[in-house]
Amino acid sequence: MSQRRSNRLGALLLVIASLVGLGVALYAWFTPLTGVTGTLGALVAIVACLVLALLAWILSRLQGGAARNLVRVVILLGLFGTAFAGLLLHQWWISAAMALGLVGWILDIACARRTSLHSYS
Repeated sequence: MSQRRSNRLGALLLVIASLVGLGVALYAWFTPLTGVTGTLGALVAIVACLVLALLAWILSRLQGGAARNLVRVVILLGLFGTAFAGLLLHQWWISAAMALGLVGWILDIACARRTSLHSYS
């Protein structure tokens, strides 16, 4: 696997996790008897998952430096906030998707660190 492709693996996992969370949040928003049908909380979870997916896509396009680190921090805050919202909405799959996103976030940092260590060798 090339260096560039391995760098994008964490961001790809973040995008997938965000889209899974979006799907669960949309299901909760539209399906009757979920307990959160049409609520503001479910709408916030939908918007948060969309924003996370967009930020993860941006993260995959950034090369490095302060902008990439800023996007990582915003993504981390979004992951924790959306997971907490999923817990409050009793939509456990949203929180599980955000946990998967956290794995992608960690993987993105680990791959970037490994790549930067190889470039200095």
